Amino acid sequence: MDTILIVEDDRALADGLARALTTDRTRTRSCSSVREAKRLLAEARYDLIILDVNLPDGNGFDLLKTIRENDSCRIVMLTANDLESDIVTGLEQGADDYVTKPFSLAVLRARVNAQLRDRRSSDASLPSAPVRTGDYVFDFARMEFTRAGESVALSRTEQKLLHILVANAGITLSRDRLMDAVWTNDAEFVDENALSVTVKRLRDKLGANDYIKTVYGVGYVWRNGGGTP
Repeated sequence: MDTILIVEDDRALADGLARALTTDRTRTRSCSSVREAKRLLAEARYDLIILDVNLPDGNGFDLLKTIRENDSCRIVMLTANDLESDIVTGLEQGADDYVTKPFSLAVLRARVNAQLRDRRSSDASLPSAPVRTGDYVFDFARMEFTRAGESVALSRTEQKLLHILVANAGITLSRDRLMDAVWTNDAEFVDENALSVTVKRLRDKLGANDYIKTVYGVGYVWRNGGGTP
């Protein structure tokens, strides 16, 4: 059973979304504010969140950033803000899709279902056993990451980057391949600098300067045991 959280202050729209997305395999919950969303997220985990940008007590982009600090659920931004800069901001901060109002319920339902299918496929491809290298233990299935026994919180984007680097340890991956793998079909909308920023955040969080190496002019490589490329 997939669970969807709808964060939308227009009650009529939220009710319509809930009716359209509730099936025998999907259940929904709705709230209308950042405060309510944080409470519901603290009480349960969701497979997908539909998140409005303009909320009565805060900005959806800020909530997106907070969610991405410790949750890898799929997030679809839903807003009247259709400026290219807003779309890029949402995608760079970790949104998986961006739908602008007005929109077709049928199209939104199809995009939500596509995200849920992709999530199930991605989860199935993750290694079932934790990956151990040096002081690190990476449990991608449980989304738990530790260094020297200390827990490290990674955003979904950082998890995806780490997964592809570790899965291809010792192999230099081009920037284009990493962009496509991390941002999937949205890579064309993401500023190329987003990859450099994500690599830096991942290095800093893991203390992995000796493991995540830059191959200048090409891309990046994960070196088990550290060392130079």
